Amino acid sequence: MRRALAVASGGAVGLATSDDVPVGAIVLGPDGGLLASAANEREARHDPTAHAEVVAIRAAGERLSSWRLDGCTLVVTLEPCTMCAGAIVLSRLERVVFGAYDAKAGAAGSLWDLVRDRRLNHRPEVVAGVLADDASSLLREFFDRRR
Repeated sequence: MRRALAVASGGAVGLATSDDVPVGAIVLGPDGGLLASAANEREARHDPTAHAEVVAIRAAGERLSSWRLDGCTLVVTLEPCTMCAGAIVLSRLERVVFGAYDAKAGAAGSLWDLVRDRRLNHRPEVVAGVLADDASSLLREFFDRRR
């Protein structure tokens, strides 16, 4: 999670700008090695789907030459939204670890629990609230600056 927080803070190379909400995501391979990292890039790319999770999942798929991320773990600083939760399920990630809960749009336990919906064919393990205070502080500082 500390690596994902560093990415969210701009500590990794990416297209994220100061206008992008500071969310960072990394994908770890089955061996625990880093496959991909990404920050939100919606503003930088003018793309509403460029959430950190989606960008990192796409990069991991490219790296593995497969859309199936079996055995992989996504670590993200903010609870995934419904779009990202759908991408998580469809990419067959084994585990999702997130920091801050998102009471307004979270789809991994807060508002919805899409990733563990028993009607779906794949349900990753969810580890919630890891370094939640650090992740929440990063977001709070960003929105305080914007006000």
